[in-house]
Amino acid sequence: MQAAGEAVLSRPNVLFIAVDDLACTLGCYGDAVAQTPHMDRLAASGICFQRAYNQLPLCNPTRASVMTGLRPDQIKVYDLDRHFRDELPDVVTLSQSFQNAGYFAARVGKIYHYNVPASIGTDGFDDAPSWNRTVNPKGRDKSEEALVFNAEPHRKISGSLSWLAADGLDEEQTDGMIATEAIEILREKRAEPFFLGVGFFRPHTPYIAPKKYFEMYPLESLRLPYAPPDDRVDIPTAAFAHNCPVPDYGLDETTLLKATQAYYASVSFIDAQVGRLLDSLEELGLAENTIVLLWSDHGYHLGEHNGMWQKRSLFEQSARTPLIVRCPGQRPVGISRNVVELVDIYPTLTDLADIEGPSGLAGRSLRPLVEGNSTRWEGSAVTQVLRPADDRLPEQVMGCSIRTPRFRYTEWGEGKYGVELYDHQADPNEFDNLANEPDARSAAVIARLQPLLRSRASGRTPTVPVNPARL
Repeated sequence: MQAAGEAVLSRPNVLFIAVDDLACTLGCYGDAVAQTPHMDRLAASGICFQRAYNQLPLCNPTRASVMTGLRPDQIKVYDLDRHFRDELPDVVTLSQSFQNAGYFAARVGKIYHYNVPASIGTDGFDDAPSWNRTVNPKGRDKSEEALVFNAEPHRKISGSLSWLAADGLDEEQTDGMIATEAIEILREKRAEPFFLGVGFFRPHTPYIAPKKYFEMYPLESLRLPYAPPDDRVDIPTAAFAHNCPVPDYGLDETTLLKATQAYYASVSFIDAQVGRLLDSLEELGLAENTIVLLWSDHGYHLGEHNGMWQKRSLFEQSARTPLIVRCPGQRPVGISRNVVELVDIYPTLTDLADIEGPSGLAGRSLRPLVEGNSTRWEGSAVTQVLRPADDRLPEQVMGCSIRTPRFRYTEWGEGKYGVELYDHQADPNEFDNLANEPDARSAAVIARLQPLLRSRASGRTPTVPVNPARL
């Protein structure tokens, strides 16, 4: 029989890697432009969820949802200012569950929300009970913000298309320092069970990476995404995010291609830091006893639908997010096309580590899929986003969307401000809104999906405090 201490040491560690604003712009997701060998090798050695969806495509709500395992309507977080403990002061977060099971829990960088880049080097909008230790590096990207090119100088670099091809080494950037500090914790804690959250800030704007990563993506090799000229005609006004009211921000094609180059450069820079973490697991003898889970808080637009950029939409590019899992002793599964949600992360990790989590979590364990047993999996994913009242909308409008293996159905204000239906079998880029003039088959799909959507997300305007400027 194992002694108590030996039993604890035999538990799998967790390396929990969050990447800010990362779309599925990875080789393992079929992106022909991206150069991401390290995240690709992680995917090849575990399982890459091709259809994983976030619950609200904005940093604070989605991160709070992941860490509590609850949906936005349960934690009442819809903007960048409200903390989940305002609604649920005693909720047990994911890392707290691991602490309760005897794990050391640490955070390096961004796991909960930060104002980027303003809060880099601080605790941001953190949750102190979630961690035994926090580390907040601050690199030369902070001291060199004056060098950042801003394509929209009337807006802050935090929300505009802005970038810098930086001088110096990876390790001098905040995200390089995050990898370095995380590796030190791996080394220090390799003899005890740990839950280590490693949160990278890029590719969030401003897109900053050393120059060598920009050189990987020559401008002449890049293209803006295609959409039919009339693509927006059948799309409700509310579907377009308020922070991108003018297609492509009114910028010229060369500037947009430079922004695309900078985004991909930032992705490859982060990929290199993930590679450092994976190499360190091997070097320290931890790879065979560590669950690695990599995720992003939401997807990201790079000009789709004739000029949509960044997040805050319920289209596929914003609702879909990378999710990769590798477990000790796992037979590599490769890819899974089952529909899953980020609220599934919490019950998945507690299940894989065989520790007790709280009851009432919104998601379900992905362990059967991680272990290659997907024959009976039936999944759908719900994503929502709140729009402020502005010159386009007379009141706050909640948008709610459900994704099934074939369809995406979306309602704005329970249908008052528009409805969308896309058939991904025939229309994977969501160009043809079948709900605009639905035929009998489309009407039948809507009738089937509407109650399923409304059972998991409310289209009503929230009654809790919401800061319209921070939606």
